[in-house]
Amino acid sequence: MAARLNQVYKHLSNDKNPTNMSAEIWDNVPLAPPDSIFNLIAAYAADPTPHKVNLSVGAYRDDDNKPWVLPVVKKATQILLNDPTLDHEYLSIIGFPAFTSAAAKLILGPDSPAITEGRVVSVQTISGTGANHLGALFLSRFYQFNGTKQVYLTKPTWVNHYAVFKNVGIAPVEYPYFDPRTLGVDFDGLKSALENAPTRSIILLHACAHNPTGVDPNREQWEEIAKIMLSKGHFAFFDSAYQGFASGDLNNDAWAVRYFADKGVPLLICQSFAKNAGLYGERVGALHVIAPSSDAAKRIRSQLSVLQRSEISNPPAHGARIMSLILNDPKLSEEWDQDIKTMAYRIIAMREQLYKLLTEEFKTPGNWEHIIKQIGMFSFTGLNQQQSLALGEKAHIYLTNNGRISMAGLNTHNIRYVAECLDKVVRGEL
Repeated sequence: MAARLNQVYKHLSNDKNPTNMSAEIWDNVPLAPPDSIFNLIAAYAADPTPHKVNLSVGAYRDDDNKPWVLPVVKKATQILLNDPTLDHEYLSIIGFPAFTSAAAKLILGPDSPAITEGRVVSVQTISGTGANHLGALFLSRFYQFNGTKQVYLTKPTWVNHYAVFKNVGIAPVEYPYFDPRTLGVDFDGLKSALENAPTRSIILLHACAHNPTGVDPNREQWEEIAKIMLSKGHFAFFDSAYQGFASGDLNNDAWAVRYFADKGVPLLICQSFAKNAGLYGERVGALHVIAPSSDAAKRIRSQLSVLQRSEISNPPAHGARIMSLILNDPKLSEEWDQDIKTMAYRIIAMREQLYKLLTEEFKTPGNWEHIIKQIGMFSFTGLNQQQSLALGEKAHIYLTNNGRISMAGLNTHNIRYVAECLDKVVRGEL
């Protein structure tokens, strides 16, 4: 009997066993490293220290370190809840038309010639990440590359840009952008890279509030960049994640995109409403491609529809309906504008207060003017990896290893503690 059981066991354990065969199929799948930002968020959440500070995540917090649902979003949500005609039917493949058309006007301006001439193709996407992916996928399929399929990314850039382009077969190439000596734009290096790039190269540009540095070109520099783009026949891939969030002015933050469009630079725009409307989890975004003609726009729209259909079929409705109400109702738009100013001005105030603490109270070694010169949610502090890690391990202040901090994580309750710890780590006393 024992021999028979042993025979059965060997039979079940041999290579023909489906379970073993299934296991072998996935033996070659390596364990991927955790996402660096979400790893920091998890570490912060697990930290029992009462005075811990999270300066890693790119999401707005109010002065009590709480997520802030914009009052205008609450109002728009209530309007939807009280709408007896509301249903849960599919949207079209390319999204909610009332939303996408209003979103195009927001970034390009209501009187944009590209819009009035029917040359803008707008597709609703899964927030800004989805817009980046769909835009990259479309270019990978249809753009006439001059040689190798590649895209020029600012050094540094949002880390997800690398994966987005690699996943569609476009190789990322870095170009100089941030000067660690001045903590500003390396404009000479940037211009040289664009001038020496092969003609018709794809150049990714941050529309405003550059992530992760918080450093933007000024208007004169944007004009020079546009001139080079036109002379070289480059294609501008604009990522617009922070319109309104940078300066508190939606039109001001759209200036570079509108200038490029008016000058005829070939371009597309990836647009997100995560930050400026606080709709992080609703994944509301849009991709806008400016075509040379209305006929070309029809063909581009048809292909974007095919690509979208094969990936998500139809975009989600709720967030798009909220933004459509806000964008198309003058009163709600005005309220949204005030909400944006509330967020932007609080962050600006935190920059000013941090700068004052470091320079006047603690007299921290070094020049800290970049804190108030940089704009938007993030700031490149100038801290090195060792100092950044020390802040997390010893002071329970969580930031990325490159010294980037989210200014939205600062508030009147923790800013003095953060400034004190920054001072200590710079002096080597932490």
